[in-house]
Amino acid sequence: MTRICVLGLGYIGLPTASVFAANGFHVVGVDVDSQIVDVLSKGQIHINEPGLKTVVCAAIQSGNMLVRQVPEQADVFIIAVPTPLKDDNSAELSYVIQATESILPFLQQGNLVILESTVPPRTTEDILVPILQKSGYKIGEEIYLVHCPERVLPGNILHEFVSNDRIIGGINDKSSDKARGIYEKVVQGNLLITDATSAEMAKLMENTYRDVNIALANEVCRIAYDLNLDALEIIKLANMHPRVNLHQPGPGVGGHCLAVDPWFIVEKSNNAELIRLSREINDAMPNFVVGLVKKMLDQVVKPKITVLGVTYKGNVDDIRESPATEVIRKLKQANIDVGIYDPYVKNYEFEVSNLEEAFVASDLILLLADHKEFKYLSADELGFLMRNKQLFDTRNCLNHSKWKDAGFSIKVLGKNNQNS
Repeated sequence: MTRICVLGLGYIGLPTASVFAANGFHVVGVDVDSQIVDVLSKGQIHINEPGLKTVVCAAIQSGNMLVRQVPEQADVFIIAVPTPLKDDNSAELSYVIQATESILPFLQQGNLVILESTVPPRTTEDILVPILQKSGYKIGEEIYLVHCPERVLPGNILHEFVSNDRIIGGINDKSSDKARGIYEKVVQGNLLITDATSAEMAKLMENTYRDVNIALANEVCRIAYDLNLDALEIIKLANMHPRVNLHQPGPGVGGHCLAVDPWFIVEKSNNAELIRLSREINDAMPNFVVGLVKKMLDQVVKPKITVLGVTYKGNVDDIRESPATEVIRKLKQANIDVGIYDPYVKNYEFEVSNLEEAFVASDLILLLADHKEFKYLSADELGFLMRNKQLFDTRNCLNHSKWKDAGFSIKVLGKNNQNS
């Protein structure tokens, strides 16, 4: 039985480990965080992802998956640790470096090392190869190495891990062939073979394309405010052209992918001008939203805002790079009281209230994440708790007629010409 050691049991590593275990591989999942190891060992999970707890528990109970704090000998080592941004927007690769160094004592001839973490171009060739050479083995001949980036969407990870096409970028053909033999056992999509650096760049471009598209939508939104137009209607009309597919504007871009990956390209090339500008446009949206909020509260003394949703997208618990955090920070800097309600989030840098506490004496509802639960809130009951009935929907996801019937003044991000 092939033995796989997965380093990093976060949003990518844990699903990866559990899916391989569910397909008959013997898996050792490794995380340096003792609390994560303890939680998983007790049959619980630390991530809110549909179906994941069932798969993880089954993998552990079957004996196919063990959880440890240090690596063990294996046939395949999969590195799936975080690669966050530094303060200067360059990639923090220390976790990748530490994980790679940690497997050196356990490497044996014929092992395959897979880097799944998203990284800047040439990381596999320029950083992992020199580290692995310390083992004394010939990399590409005795130890095989590939970059195989994850391509999954939080909220649908288990399905997409299996069904999506997978890029396999080896440092040579032997490495790619070795990795193909592993992934073809679990992936139903196509296996796309290329070199390691092209795989790194392709992964970054997948998310950069979406970030640039959103930046264009956000710029259309801001222009619409200048011209007293409805940006959502303009985008809808433009998208009726068969070759146009504009995304929707929003309060900013978050998550560990879209808000981070484009910077990895900027870090490596002075020619990434459009990519850099798009990042700057999207990073400026929280401040733009706060400016609109201040106008809505211009006549209110000591205002309070109810923020609905602080995750970077709806129906997940992921707050990484969420634009809501920057919005709340700027509101507080403006001495605006903020009540926060998010049914998915327990641990957050700002206090999260229960539903009633968040709405009591509030002057404005600011919706920042489109959780499905928000569609079923009672406009009448919550409006009764508030001081002023205003709703600012930055995701255009609520039934506005229902809230308007309850006496609310409605604003939607991008609809500057509305008369509510």
